[in-house]
Amino acid sequence: MIRRTPSSDPTSGQLLAIIRIQTEIAKLGLDLEGVMALVAREAQVITGSSGAVVELAEDDDMVYRAVSGIAANQLGLRLKRATSLSGLSVAMGTPLCCDDSECDDRVDREACRRVGLRSMVVVPLNHDDAAVGVLKVLSERPMAFGDADVQVLQLMSELIGAAMYHATRYGADELFRSATHDNLTGIANRALFFDRLRHCLAQARRAEQRLGVLVLDMDGLKRINDAHGHRAGDAALREIASRLSQGVRQADTVARLGGDEFGVVLSPVDDREGAWVAASRLAARLERPLFFNRKRLALVSSVGVAVFPDDGDQPDALVESADQAMYAIKRQRSRTRERAVQASAAGD
Repeated sequence: MIRRTPSSDPTSGQLLAIIRIQTEIAKLGLDLEGVMALVAREAQVITGSSGAVVELAEDDDMVYRAVSGIAANQLGLRLKRATSLSGLSVAMGTPLCCDDSECDDRVDREACRRVGLRSMVVVPLNHDDAAVGVLKVLSERPMAFGDADVQVLQLMSELIGAAMYHATRYGADELFRSATHDNLTGIANRALFFDRLRHCLAQARRAEQRLGVLVLDMDGLKRINDAHGHRAGDAALREIASRLSQGVRQADTVARLGGDEFGVVLSPVDDREGAWVAASRLAARLERPLFFNRKRLALVSSVGVAVFPDDGDQPDALVESADQAMYAIKRQRSRTRERAVQASAAGD
């Protein structure tokens, strides 16, 4: 990626972009997950970097809670605070720059290689007068950032800090819950799903066990919204989250991945058949009717299954495999409906 020569001050275009982002953040309200995802995407664009990350400090780790660009497949990644530049920035409460990760002893070099970065800037995120994480931009090239990039990130970090304040006023525990749980349904969000999936995969590798990943898509949400309003659609999403949560084991994880898509980590499973049995059982729970304002809402779902290690050994590969299996079921269901309609028309 070709970048401008680093300068000491942000450009007028960058400052105008930050004002625009502030307006978009206001529209997101208390959706802290959405705010972090937005800022990660926009930080990459504004700095012309290869990627961006929002990391939160949790116990002894720094956890990737929002990602973009070259870090897009690293959601949920955990780094040790004591051996990462992000952890050092949190400890010191100051911005830090790395010009070349291959010769900077402050960084987790293996993690940098895994992500594909060579240089970066990290700026602390403050909540309740304490650094609780960082906003980080990454480049695949050494020496990619200048003073202007640090200033831009500091302004962007203040936007996240304000969102953190408005999302919760109950300290760090409530902050982390807001950052890791879906605002509408209360279950795990996409970031926490990938965090848990990475953890369960590590356990499955050590124990030489299988692990199941389900991706579920709610069919007909648009029809519910159009016919009964968005309050009905929100009620349907909350009910699906509740039914999924009640239908899994304590060790399993249920998450809303976005929109009308949900994910489940089944840890462990005996085999593919066991994962499909669990998926079928959950689908049956979801398809019981829901009554909203005395109106019957039909809940129909499509479920795809992937199994570690058969379908992949990395989080993104497993989710993609389950997603593809889910869409194959959707297509088959659509073809079945079309044939039924054609048969009915022929009979007439």
